[in-house]
Amino acid sequence: MENSSIVAVFTLYGLNETRSNKCTFFAITLLAYLLIYFFNLTLIITIIIEKTLHEPMYILLCNLCVNGLYGTAGFYPKLLFDFLSDSHVISYAGCLIQVFVIYSSVTCEFTILTVMAYDRYVAICKPLQYHSIMTPFTVGKFLLISWIFPLCELAIAISLTMRLPLCGSHIRKLYCENWSIVKLSCIDTTVNNIYGYAGIFTHFSQTLLIVYSYIHIVRACVKSSEKRGKFMQTCLPHLIILISFTITMFFDLMYTRYGSSNMPQALHNFLAVEFLVIPPLLNPLIYGLKLSQIRRRVMRVFSRKVHILK
Repeated sequence: MENSSIVAVFTLYGLNETRSNKCTFFAITLLAYLLIYFFNLTLIITIIIEKTLHEPMYILLCNLCVNGLYGTAGFYPKLLFDFLSDSHVISYAGCLIQVFVIYSSVTCEFTILTVMAYDRYVAICKPLQYHSIMTPFTVGKFLLISWIFPLCELAIAISLTMRLPLCGSHIRKLYCENWSIVKLSCIDTTVNNIYGYAGIFTHFSQTLLIVYSYIHIVRACVKSSEKRGKFMQTCLPHLIILISFTITMFFDLMYTRYGSSNMPQALHNFLAVEFLVIPPLLNPLIYGLKLSQIRRRVMRVFSRKVHILK
């Protein structure tokens, strides 16, 4: 074992090149966070108060938005604080909490998107059986799995990381990330690597389930113009969100595992925060603009508020 020590704090080096423009970056980041909160909260409130939207697809969408707020809460407040601070440090416990929140949110989002793909498969390929398959009890079970599975997965990952003695405390990112901590270990990390690849395999399996669902959906849509209309209305938003999320997560995975230390810091930061900016902003916008039922209900909610203020 190399010279190890008890690490009390980690130093984040992702903001070193932003010191001269930190006020500008603070304002842009704050605006992005406020927009994420506004858009997601609007959809959540609309779906909760409108009983006509208490259907599986909208309930899943509501959970997707709740998860977006949960995940970004682990990133934006700390980043905003760092923009106003001269030292960018985070405690060991705070670092592990940030890892847990951000990446359990990522896993939860992917699981919810998988359930949404199955929901669309049943709605289009088995419309007559939809309500008997997607019962409130079934939807509740899916949601329970969508939240418990990610939390357990990350809890195990964090426990494996906590056992490692560390030989460093410098993290070259804007936020804490599990693999960055593991790389600081003084001892062999084979167990962590195996668990990480097992997680990648699990989520790759989810991707195969989504692809399988959409193969059947496309086949059904080719045969029916009515189903093509339903596909454009409800599946296209899900597909756009799924593709954007998968691409941003792929970049984060490649950057985290195989990124070069010679890469410019600005490019490092861009690749690191894509999945924390684009999906939380895009999810409510895509669904809000594409789904007419959501659009009408959102306008109704805002018209009520305006009427009350008058």
